Amino acid sequence: MPVRLHEEGCVARLVFDRAERAHAYDAVLLDAMAQVICTLGDHIRALVVESTGDRAFCAGADRGALAAARPLDAMGLQSARVFASLAALPLPVIAAVQGPAVAGGFELALACDLRVAGPHARFRLPETALGLVPAAGGTSRLVALVGGSRARELVLSGRELDAETALAWGVVHRLAPDPRAAALAWAHELATRDRAALAAAKRLLTDVEGLDGAFARERAAEGILYAHRASRDPSKG
Repeated sequence: MPVRLHEEGCVARLVFDRAERAHAYDAVLLDAMAQVICTLGDHIRALVVESTGDRAFCAGADRGALAAARPLDAMGLQSARVFASLAALPLPVIAAVQGPAVAGGFELALACDLRVAGPHARFRLPETALGLVPAAGGTSRLVALVGGSRARELVLSGRELDAETALAWGVVHRLAPDPRAAALAWAHELATRDRAALAAAKRLLTDVEGLDGAFARERAAEGILYAHRASRDPSKG
């Protein structure tokens, strides 16, 4: 399976295991991720999102699968739905970013509440160079996180952030030599807090950020761009 779930008492680890593709996601991986999210038991109090190996955290959408996608069921729109379900979990979700988080991989990290990065972590949104936009929360969550000015630089130019800069900009919350171990320890710490209070706090923070309308605009823009791509290449329509 490209996604595995490991439970350690009241803490769970959602692990991407597609290292041969730098953990790039296709429809199979996204479906597996959605299934894991939907079946988390009520006893789980915190979740860590991580990937195997050291090559990458997540390289975003698999280029081959993305090229074959039709406009109405494109990978970007599927990832937006799955990442939204991850963000909506009523418990703390921590990303352990041990390597590059690129495109949708960066958006996956942004869908988590907290991020721990290792020294080799990198963050980049290259979509505009590919004729697309970050549409799985990459614009909306990023603006809420770092402000409009820095979000514009990252989205429009595709600038890459190293781990230290990501910490200084507020993209990540902690640096650690072993981000997976650090994220797991943090998850166990958070799991001791009141579950209902944490869920309420997440709802309040999301309401303050006012993200719902921004997500809808992202999805609309991505759908238009996929349709535009298809019009230039009828075989993809």
